[in-house]
Amino acid sequence: MTQTFGKRIREARQNKGYSQRDLAALVKVDYTYLSKLENDRAEYAPKEEVIKLLAHHLELDAEELIYFAGRITSEDAKVVQELAKTYQKQMPVLLRQMRDNPELTQKFIREATQAESQEKPT
Repeated sequence: MTQTFGKRIREARQNKGYSQRDLAALVKVDYTYLSKLENDRAEYAPKEEVIKLLAHHLELDAEELIYFAGRITSEDAKVVQELAKTYQKQMPVLLRQMRDNPELTQKFIREATQAESQEKPT
């Protein structure tokens, strides 16, 4: 079974012993919205602040939860904006190629991850 944002937070909430109302109060959202999130039926992904509160109270990795929600971190958003400004015409082409060619995408990710790990001092 594929893990989703909703399944992940429901599982963590239940493991912590919170009711939906308890957790909703902690993260300052209506419990009906939390229910929609858990059932992957919300019309929009929660704001980053809500995701971080969920992660905090459920002891989950906030960055991972942000990605599960279909969002990117604020820091990553800045990087994307910089690239979009610098490579206005090329970015859509690159993104379409990445979407349409998963093998190319995986190769690029492997190489980029390897290069980044080599740049970090140990």
